[in-house]
Amino acid sequence: MADIPREREESLDVIQRELTAFARRARSAAARLHPDLPLVSYTLLAHIDYRNGCRATDLAAHYMLDKSTVSRQVASLEKLGLVERHPDPDDQRIQVLHPTAAGTQALASTQASRRAAYRERLGTWTSGDLEQFAEYLLRYNSAGEETPPL
Repeated sequence: MADIPREREESLDVIQRELTAFARRARSAAARLHPDLPLVSYTLLAHIDYRNGCRATDLAAHYMLDKSTVSRQVASLEKLGLVERHPDPDDQRIQVLHPTAAGTQALASTQASRRAAYRERLGTWTSGDLEQFAEYLLRYNSAGEETPPL
């Protein structure tokens, strides 16, 4: 029983190392979308697209980022022509961010290549393995929603 804490620590070390490698691949995918697009901007663009538009304050809250950080990233996305602002139909004072046609196209092309990479990387996994992995990722990410980022 004395080995269990050591085994947990070893497992946590492997998890940290492998999640770091995963993050490096994600940054690489963002760079393929646009060489001047950092991972944070890519992530925000993908979230805006997924939500069919959202406010900058919603992005800041969801990703636990400072509003100034989101503002800089959104300005960069606007400058690149990937995001545009529209007034909220319910409250004209509120600006809602939407991907432009170029933003949607850029995401679609990157997501297609990412999906192909996942298919290749996970091609030998069984459907049960994939389902379990997806469940673990959902569980891991939902557990961190109430914890401040490191």
